[in-house]
Amino acid sequence: MPPTETDRAPLDSEAALLGAALALGARDVPGWSPAETALARELDPPRPPAPLVAALRARVADGGDPLGDAFCRLRPPEQRRANGATYTPAPIVESMVAWAVDEGAPARVVDPGAGSGRFAVAAGRRFGAARLVAVELDPLAAATSRGHLAAAGLAGRARVITGDYRSAEIAAGDGGGGTLYLGNPPYVRHHQIPAGWKEWLALAARAQGLEASRLAGLHVHFFLATAARARPGDRGAFITSSEWLDTNYGRLVRELLLDGLGGEAIHVLEPTALAFEDAAVTAAITCFRAGRRSGAVRLRRVADVRRLGALGGGRPVPAERLREARRWSPLTRASRTVPEDHIQLGDLVRVHRGAVTGRNSTWVVRPGETDLPAEVLFPSVTRAREIFDAGSALATAGHLRLVVDLPPDLGDFAGPELRRIEGFLARARRDGAHQGYIARARRRWWSVGLRAPAPILATYMARRPPAFTRNLAGARHINIAHGLYPRVELPDAAIERLLASLRRSVSVHDGRTYAGGLTKFEPREMERLPIPDPLAETG
Repeated sequence: MPPTETDRAPLDSEAALLGAALALGARDVPGWSPAETALARELDPPRPPAPLVAALRARVADGGDPLGDAFCRLRPPEQRRANGATYTPAPIVESMVAWAVDEGAPARVVDPGAGSGRFAVAAGRRFGAARLVAVELDPLAAATSRGHLAAAGLAGRARVITGDYRSAEIAAGDGGGGTLYLGNPPYVRHHQIPAGWKEWLALAARAQGLEASRLAGLHVHFFLATAARARPGDRGAFITSSEWLDTNYGRLVRELLLDGLGGEAIHVLEPTALAFEDAAVTAAITCFRAGRRSGAVRLRRVADVRRLGALGGGRPVPAERLREARRWSPLTRASRTVPEDHIQLGDLVRVHRGAVTGRNSTWVVRPGETDLPAEVLFPSVTRAREIFDAGSALATAGHLRLVVDLPPDLGDFAGPELRRIEGFLARARRDGAHQGYIARARRRWWSVGLRAPAPILATYMARRPPAFTRNLAGARHINIAHGLYPRVELPDAAIERLLASLRRSVSVHDGRTYAGGLTKFEPREMERLPIPDPLAETG
């Protein structure tokens, strides 16, 4: 139930939130940590009035999470993003717990990345004898989970560990129903993960006989930590970003599910389902049973959270097919029938991503912004929007920005032209343009190396199908677009037929899905798109 003005207004600070959690009995839940003690000392939380405590307790009894709601209000999404704290809506929690109920009663429930303890509380209510373990790194969130558990009457069989799930000391299950791992592992991109934890991922994966990518997000770490802890028969359900279904770094999760972690089902929520109020993400709920060696995993796509149910249904996909597939997202959809008279796009064209400048602020300029010689300035598509706006054809280049593409050898320039180039490069050096990874990898740091104009330009990453436009203006492109270069001579009529079929038939389902519903087409993936042969109609 939504928070009311009666209990919302007083929880207007972190101190007030911590005070409410303590008044609800947070210290009655075992595991109170030094970090929480330090936080209480720092915030000096006031004791809330008795009517407020009664109102909060009543809301918890009705199935609400007033402390978690207040936490999300006090710390907006951009602040919580660093820790990957996205709280799971009640309907999704209910579906995941309903699935667990159908699987049988566990002896213990572990909620990794517990936040305010929504999964632990929901599972505790459905499994009356289960011990509850909630693991949460943030001390304020840990205290709110304690208050939530205590208000729900679960303090006597719950424990909250304030720490990192990967290294938390969680005793092994003692049989008699096993452990249920249930929760929403935090989503943090690899850029924000310290090197030490990336090393942990590599070593922990190697212990499982697998390889891990340092580009993996934090949710991959949590899958691996669970696989290392789980005993045969333990089961679980995690809701995460669906990126791991298709990315190279997600291969570790895919291999775990086909081996020791025992994948049973994957339910992908369409981007339009809006799984989370404060995060644009394509979510996937993964159900597993440790030690399971099944011949198939059920795959299902869900357009609306209300249709999740108890996570039943789905199309069984044989494990052999999953092992062969480099991407799993396409397997969650109905098979696409390709007519016999179709060919692959790559039979006709090579697809190349545009050049990487390494520093657009140096190498991309507006017309009139530089006095460099015209022969080193190339009108270029530098934003995907320029392809979307072009429609069927990019007819002119006057509105495009220019890419500075100097030749590796500057010996052809002399006099004033050479002095202008040298002045430009001196400014670029002062800005550090020569020190970037891309610049250092080039033959000469100042030479971007644009490709020749591509007859067809395409976007490759958006929340919509790619746009294809004919490049009549002869514009170059950088790495925000793909260029399609014919392998054989294509008459104008064939190019138009090719463009028409691409615009008509290519959908987001043909690409790989990332967080936020972004769909990406790598060059080789675009080359595998099936199309009618545009040359077959030329006679």
